[in-house]
This record gives sequence, structure tokens and C-alpha cells, in this order.
Amino acid sequence: MELSVTGKIKLINETQTFPSGFTKREFVVTTAEQYPQDIKFEMIKDKISALDKYRAGDELKVSFNIRGNEYQGKYFVNLQAWKLEGISSAPASEEPVPAEIPDTMLPPEEKDDLPF
Repeated sequence: MELSVTGKIKLINETQTFPSGFTKREFVVTTAEQYPQDIKFEMIKDKISALDKYRAGDELKVSFNIRGNEYQGKYFVNLQAWKLEGISSAPASEEPVPAEIPDTMLPPEEKDDLPF
């Protein structure tokens, strides 16, 4: 089962490195719903570099797994992102192409005298 969320990046934290050599980087995505949610994700190890091309305000789809663990009698849940897909904003409207104006409607100085 693939879980995913779409939204705008609110913040991207610096990479954290732990004494064991484990690395992770956390980021927050704000969903675009009636009641927007700020959801914190983490990327670990070699996946961290996937965040480098994104900035706060970028819209993306985050695919993730839910990870749970127990530590000293407390339970924790992490959303571990494994894939990021940028979502391009709405395509820019194309500029209208001006229609050709028939020679009969042009002023005399703009008419083309060439036969081709």
C-alpha cells in the first residue's frame, strides 16, 4: 500500500547526523484541504539528497511509509518519506497568436508589394 500526501513545503531542516552514523533530515508539508495540516516527514540515509532541489513554497507529492517504535516505554510514529515528486504549477496561459491582417486593412505604407 502506497501512502502519499500532496502539499506545499513549509520548511526543510538541516541534516542531522547521530553518533552511530545515522543521518536524517526532516521537512514539513502543508496540505491544501479545507483544514490544512502541517505534516512532518523525515528522509533518511541516501534519500536525504532528494530534498536538495526543493525549497519552501514548492508544491510536491510525498510518498511515505509509517514507522512506529517504542523507546523506554514511550511509543513514537514517524512518517518516513521515500519519494518526492514536484508538482508543476498550472501551465502558463499561452500568449494569443495575432491573426494575420489582410493587406486591404493595412495602411498604404505597410502593404507588401511583393507577389509572394
